[in-house]
Amino acid sequence: MKTLKKNERLLVHVEDLTHEGAGVAKIDGYPLFIHGALPGEEVEIHVLKTLKNYGFAKLIEIKQASPYRVAAPCPVFETCGGCQMQHLSYEGQLAFKQKLVRDAVTRIGKLPDVPVHPVKGMDNPWRYRNKSQIPFGTEDGRTVAGFYATRSHHIVDTDICMIQTPEADAIMAALKTRLQELGIKPYEEETHQGMLRHLVVRKGRATGEVMVVLVTKKRKFPQVEAAIELIRTIVPEAVSIIQNVNPEKTNVIFGSETLTLWGKDIIEDRIGDVRFEISARSFYQINPEQTEVLYKQALDYADLSGDETVIDAYCGIGTISLFLAQKAKLVMGVEIVPQAIEDAKRNAELNGFTNTLFEAGPAEQVIPRWFKEGKVADVLVVDPPRKGCDPQLLGTILGQKPKRVVYVSCNPATLARDLRILEDGGYRTREVQPVDMFPQTTHVEAVAVLELAK
Repeated sequence: MKTLKKNERLLVHVEDLTHEGAGVAKIDGYPLFIHGALPGEEVEIHVLKTLKNYGFAKLIEIKQASPYRVAAPCPVFETCGGCQMQHLSYEGQLAFKQKLVRDAVTRIGKLPDVPVHPVKGMDNPWRYRNKSQIPFGTEDGRTVAGFYATRSHHIVDTDICMIQTPEADAIMAALKTRLQELGIKPYEEETHQGMLRHLVVRKGRATGEVMVVLVTKKRKFPQVEAAIELIRTIVPEAVSIIQNVNPEKTNVIFGSETLTLWGKDIIEDRIGDVRFEISARSFYQINPEQTEVLYKQALDYADLSGDETVIDAYCGIGTISLFLAQKAKLVMGVEIVPQAIEDAKRNAELNGFTNTLFEAGPAEQVIPRWFKEGKVADVLVVDPPRKGCDPQLLGTILGQKPKRVVYVSCNPATLARDLRILEDGGYRTREVQPVDMFPQTTHVEAVAVLELAK
């Protein structure tokens, strides 16, 4: 086997992509990860680092390009950490994401016969984010705003983002040029000086309502009325202008104090026929168009007739719960974040649902107690964080054996791991449907349906 050395230049063939979107080339079986390279390409590389089992290389020149390579439309794609896949055609992105899920289900879940369907993508995979969190700072004496570079807190300065709303672009650019005359200094993370830390922009896709949040170091800041007037002029769709105060020396975005400067405290949106109220700090799905696709798939897999009791573990603000409540006799949701449960109850009331019950607490503790109280589920829906389901919750599912489990996942690896555990406990995975919630990135969501083996 050839021993690779740092700073070597090589011509290599790219075979695959990692789950983070880096190209993979192998030298006598030794994998090199190459940022920006695509499968099928012949590329010249510069070896940056070699470890025992793998190494990293820089792409120098593409000698033979992939037919799926496209020119990234974003001017800061190479440096910004927000997107990883703009250089890959959307067709290529969807194929990559299907392979990610299929490989995980086959290799980790050891379920090679389970169908993993083609990814449900978007007609227009741009400008889909309904929430932007934009850090402000200074560089060489000038105001900068944009997004962080990969794995850093260095702000990549930009006036546009191809996956956020045009309204967010407009406010970001206007504030950047007008801060000085407003007497508002951008915050400096290293020195803990300055005023404006972040700009957060939220938009209701169905309603068109826009909320603008200014995250400041102090409660009192200069020319607040002028700032409000500027925002209202730049974005006439704004119905809510909020200030959040974060005086701490931290990289956490929000502080504990939130004030309404102008307009409403919340904006509204709809996913399907279900209405939601969104505050400055509410959790809410980033891409509501694809959220509707995802939840309709979950509802389809739940296969409800109207007589079922459904438990929604990790229910958040009740987004899936309220979709399920349209077809179920009773939906019970549990979520560890108390504020999310308050939002879920309010959203249920907003939509006139009387067949929902929400409780705050760890799913792995609340659901076993429900079962002991005789609140038994016919169908159980889980939508866990990236780490997957808590082992105790999986044990409860296997002990109580609801007839159907619908698993909504944001991490193919932990989905596959948990499918294997449920399979070993008597369930059979019928199929998996990936959904592209975050075009231009490597992230993929998926919904799986499992039924008790007969």
